[in-house]
Amino acid sequence: MEDKYMSLIINSIYAFFSSLGFGLLFNIKGKNLIFSSLCGCLGWFIYLFSSNFISKSENFNYFLASIFISLFSEVLTKILKSPLLVFLLCGIIPLVPGGSMFYTMLESLKGNTTKALTLGCNTLMLAGSIAIGIFLVSSFTKLFFSTKRFISKIITYKKMKTKV
Repeated sequence: MEDKYMSLIINSIYAFFSSLGFGLLFNIKGKNLIFSSLCGCLGWFIYLFSSNFISKSENFNYFLASIFISLFSEVLTKILKSPLLVFLLCGIIPLVPGGSMFYTMLESLKGNTTKALTLGCNTLMLAGSIAIGIFLVSSFTKLFFSTKRFISKIITYKKMKTKV
């Protein structure tokens, strides 16, 4: 059991460095680079944790990890006052189903059409799970902050009206 936990931690550290490498490629500097790499590390940890202890559905695990990465990116955006994509792109990098895309193309080149289609559909579902997780969090945070702004404007208007 200890090996499983150690494996989670080691793989999360690998994800940190892979996100760090892509952050350098994207020319992210300073504390934003560290936090965007941390976003990738924690997102991959959530994926591994959920796949080992919560659910065996790979799509659900990708969905859960992308929701966490999106939430973490939104929070970092507000705290560090940086663009959302700085954190979101580096955070999503460890989740990208590149291996699945490679094996889809490999089976396609071998002439294994059925296997290629199966792997291709699975890859598309994984990418869709990531996209839906990002979309949901983005929509809810936009709705939350616009509602909050609207309510504060109403309260300010009522205070101004009572003073006059």
